[in-house]
Amino acid sequence: MQTSLASNEDWLANDAAAPVGRRAAPRLRLSMPARLVTLTDTRRCILVNVSRTGAQIGLEKPLKKGDGAFLQLAGIDQFGEVVRSAVGLGGGVNGLLFECPLSDTDVIALRHFAESFAENESRQLRAEVQAWVSGAK
Repeated sequence: MQTSLASNEDWLANDAAAPVGRRAAPRLRLSMPARLVTLTDTRRCILVNVSRTGAQIGLEKPLKKGDGAFLQLAGIDQFGEVVRSAVGLGGGVNGLLFECPLSDTDVIALRHFAESFAENESRQLRAEVQAWVSGAK
């Protein structure tokens, strides 16, 4: 999946538009592993989506509303407060509101990281399948 910088800039240009519903900024939908660091522990999570102002993450044990944590991914270390928390079977979801908004550069970097992450995962899967088919594994 190739994306030009121009399309990234087009996506960010919509950032100045009026909020729709409760959203202050458009969301970039992802599904990639990240790390959440709290005062008491470090947890693996899945970054579901991100915007300049916040993120939605999936966790095995979601934090409580009002808790704070650092979201770490692709060289970005962003502090946020849990503003939404939902628990379900096998885990739950937290909505984070960032203390300071991400820059446009950070959002573009996350998008590029996500694209290369997906390509690398696909490449590794193909290599595993080829090794299995050829009897190397």
